[in-house]
Amino acid sequence: MTLGDVLGLSDAQENVLVRGLQLVLVAFLGYGLATGQFAIAGTAGIALAITLLPAWLRVEYGYAMDAGLVLWITLAVILHTIGSIWLYEQYQWYDEIAHTVSASVIAGLGYAAFRAFELHSEEMSVPSTFRSVFIVVFVLAIGVLWEVLEFALGGLVTVYGIDDIATDFVFNAVGAVIVAIWGTGYVSELVGFFGQRLRST
Repeated sequence: MTLGDVLGLSDAQENVLVRGLQLVLVAFLGYGLATGQFAIAGTAGIALAITLLPAWLRVEYGYAMDAGLVLWITLAVILHTIGSIWLYEQYQWYDEIAHTVSASVIAGLGYAAFRAFELHSEEMSVPSTFRSVFIVVFVLAIGVLWEVLEFALGGLVTVYGIDDIATDFVFNAVGAVIVAIWGTGYVSELVGFFGQRLRST
């Protein structure tokens, strides 16, 4: 079962939603450039580029990602973009939701890559419990890199303090645990794609 099946939306409906969210990002990008607010433009531009990665994979490698997974990725980046522009400062709960959704995407991608490598290697056999631990550790490690990047970027990205960082890590872990318990089956097609790329190299 794919994520698209769970959402109960047709591929066409999910594609319309993704295109709508991408148009929102284009609007933020244009607004940032027009008003000279390059932090907004940069955030929206990076988010838009991420949402275009599934289309690039289809053109470059012939891999058609599940529309539900594309929607999941797009929703995660637009939540972060809107939050970084305004809502993070206004509502703590929004930051928590955005980090949970973003962490779940990172967890899914990390699990898919790890599982593909495991299946590709004849010498590697990992218990399912360790896979779950790996998902959580992987997401927390990415979280550390992200926080370091935010500090390195200085004034381009707003840093809200130690308490916010601690809260981010808690909800990063929540997103990772959700995927570890319920979500690994939804990235099985991605596991297959990564496996094909490993075999081709």
